[in-house]
Amino acid sequence: MELGLFQKQKNNIIMTAKLRQSINLLQYSTIELAQYLREKAEENPLIQLEEQSLKSKAGNLHASNINTGTTSNEEINPLDFVAAQKPDLRKDLLEQVQFLHTNEQNKFILNYLVMNLTDKGLLPLSNTEIAELLSIDECTVAECVDLLHHLEPAGIGARYIKESLLLQAKYYYPDESILHTIIQDYLELLADKKWQQIAQEMHISLSNLKYFFQLIQTLHPYPCNLMDHESTVDYSYPDIIITQKEYGTYNVSVNDKIMPNIEINNQYIHLKNENSQTSKYINNCYNQYLWLINSIEQRRSTLLKTAEVLIAKQQGFLENGLSALNAMTMKEMADDINVHESTISRIAKNKIIRTPAGTFKLSKLFSSKLEKKDGGFASAPKVKMILKQFIHQEDKNKPFSDQKISDYLKEEKNISISRRTIAKYREELNILPASKRKVVV
Repeated sequence: MELGLFQKQKNNIIMTAKLRQSINLLQYSTIELAQYLREKAEENPLIQLEEQSLKSKAGNLHASNINTGTTSNEEINPLDFVAAQKPDLRKDLLEQVQFLHTNEQNKFILNYLVMNLTDKGLLPLSNTEIAELLSIDECTVAECVDLLHHLEPAGIGARYIKESLLLQAKYYYPDESILHTIIQDYLELLADKKWQQIAQEMHISLSNLKYFFQLIQTLHPYPCNLMDHESTVDYSYPDIIITQKEYGTYNVSVNDKIMPNIEINNQYIHLKNENSQTSKYINNCYNQYLWLINSIEQRRSTLLKTAEVLIAKQQGFLENGLSALNAMTMKEMADDINVHESTISRIAKNKIIRTPAGTFKLSKLFSSKLEKKDGGFASAPKVKMILKQFIHQEDKNKPFSDQKISDYLKEEKNISISRRTIAKYREELNILPASKRKVVV
């Protein structure tokens, strides 16, 4: 083997910083892209953003979403957009404590317990832990926990789900001692639908067991939710909008109304042609500005082309929803618009599309193909819809196993699908297995 220095030419694909940024920009949602532009505007003095005015935004909201009988040309009252005060369940519990007929020490302990409840209303601390933390005896703690259990809503302060259900059952159905026993001793068997075993051990009929099961279904596993529901609502802002003009014809648009307009800051642009260190910096900023404009346009163009192919190939879906969605892979979409499959994967990520059939994640409209006996293909969402409908209509006394469902799809729908795939789809639809779908006669 000869040692030395040698020159060799070869072709390599180099991932530059700008190429990496362009790829990342493709997968941004419109909201994420708007935030990214604001960050770039802070870094680059040549990038100037023109935000839509608050009055314009409020006017659009007033005209499109709020039915008050007034026009959008009227003055917007800012107070109309102030959130109303929401009920605070934890605060309500603290107020209940103040009205209890007990001493101040117990009220102090109860306040401590309320403030330590989980967001689902459960008490995560044992009596021993509370006694050690507050330096009091366990008997006092047990007394206060019992007082906590008598507050509303029923079940508050339970340590676990079984105790929560039992507290609720005793509150709502105080005379149903058999119900209390079922929850206390047979809840696990009930979850596994072991109807015969429970009925035999408790010496009751299946019809009576069905009655108690129905009562349990009126209870909630958790006593309450102390969190503010509205603060955790996921508002979906569509990135693409498809609207129907007339039967069979559609309009497609990229929903960039919240995007600020990008302009160049003329205050510094004259420095670009000077022979100085500042000129080099300004030229770099200018090139970044041009790259940003081109990347946004590329993202917009790819979104439009993707939506246009969906319109051309998914007429049934646009008219009838997911049950009529044709099987289509990202590779097929990439071939149709002449880009790489990874580009479609990124453009579909984090995007929401609003169609006449509803609002969906864009990625949900791409699916694997399931082969049919006639040589065609069925989409995964379509099979899931068939599966859901089939299970909904089955005899609940004799629910079908995954294998029987697989056989049904093969014989009746000409769709070849394995038992494991059925189990996978069923879990994605939050449908229990056959053994746990069975009900009492």
